Amino acid sequence: MAESTGGSQALVISRVFNVARDKVWQAWADPQLVMRWWGPKGFTAPVCKADFRVDGKYLYCMRSPEGKDFWSTGIYQEIVPMERIVFTDNFADEQGNVVPASYYGMADLPNDLVVTITLEEIEGDKTKFTLRHEGLLEGEMKEQSAVGWNEFLDKLAEILK
Repeated sequence: MAESTGGSQALVISRVFNVARDKVWQAWADPQLVMRWWGPKGFTAPVCKADFRVDGKYLYCMRSPEGKDFWSTGIYQEIVPMERIVFTDNFADEQGNVVPASYYGMADLPNDLVVTITLEEIEGDKTKFTLRHEGLLEGEMKEQSAVGWNEFLDKLAEILK
């Protein structure tokens, strides 16, 4: 699902995970768990560092099946335990410096895209998960982001079993 926001699109993806909300929360809050699912299908996450607090920074690395590393970084803007995580999203180099997407051979995106994760407890120890990625422009990068996030979430669902 995509929602228009003044010339750009917000990518919105919702899922229901068949586990309690605290397990989904931990999978996002604990870098050791993030390493198990971060990245699309076939990718690994050899590095996941996070200062998981408001104004804390994260630096994650996704490694492609061909061995190419893609780094991302951002700042946690809001953390409401068990309910909501808001963070900026940028491509980065290995030192955590923000770089344009062209650094990785992709079309450039604006810096400091914003990702909002919300978790809602639903009956039967299930969790409604919603991801909102704001600032994506129409076209190929938005479509690739949707495919990528869905593959991340498929991997997350597997480790939550």
